[in-house]
Amino acid sequence: MLTRRNLIQGGAAAGLATCLSAPALANQVWATARPLQPQINPALLAKAKLALDTRPVRNRDMMGVVDFSKASRDPRFYIVDILSGAATEYHVSHGRGSDPAHSGWLEYFSNTPSSEASSSGAYLTDNIYYGKYGRSLRLKGLDTTNSNAEYRNIVVHSAWYAEPEVAEKAGKLGRSEGCFVLSLTNLQYVLLRLGPGRLIYADKVA
Repeated sequence: MLTRRNLIQGGAAAGLATCLSAPALANQVWATARPLQPQINPALLAKAKLALDTRPVRNRDMMGVVDFSKASRDPRFYIVDILSGAATEYHVSHGRGSDPAHSGWLEYFSNTPSSEASSSGAYLTDNIYYGKYGRSLRLKGLDTTNSNAEYRNIVVHSAWYAEPEVAEKAGKLGRSEGCFVLSLTNLQYVLLRLGPGRLIYADKVA
C-alpha cells in the first residue's frame, strides 16, 4: 500500500520542501519549465476560451484548463498562454466524492457541500494565502455548477498524494476533498503563472 511514509522514504520530491523556500522553488521551476504542445481536447479548449470571453476575468494572458475526462495518472491540468498558444501540463487530483471507488477516473461532478466531489465550470483565481497545506490559491466559482466553491473552501494547493511518483507507483493519484491538488513543485509554477484574477476552467468532455 502506498502511503506518505513510503513515498518520503522512497526519496520522493516531497523532501524538496525542506530544502527550498517557496520563492526558490518557483524560480527553479520557472527556469526548468518545458513548454509543451499537449493535446488539449479541442472541445474543452473551446469551452474554456468561451468562458474567458464571457466571464468577468481581469487578467487574460494566461488561463488554466483541467481535463477531467483523463485519468489522474495522466497530466491533465494545463496552463495556456493565450497569446502564443503554448501550454504546459501537470498532474492534478480530483475529489474523492467524484471517484468513490478510487479507480483513478472522475465519474461525476457535484456542487453540493460535504460531497467531497470536484465541481465543473469556470473559476476565478483569488488571493494566495498560507493554509493547512502551505501556499494555496483561493477560488471563486463563476457558474451554477461551482457556485459553492468558496463555501466549500475549494482551492488550489499541494499534497504528497499528488506527486507524480504516486501516479507512477500506484497508477493513480490520491483524492482530495474537491480541491485542485498538485505536487509541491508544480504548485509553485502554477501560482507563479496564474496568480490572482485569472480563469481556471474544469470539465469532462467526451
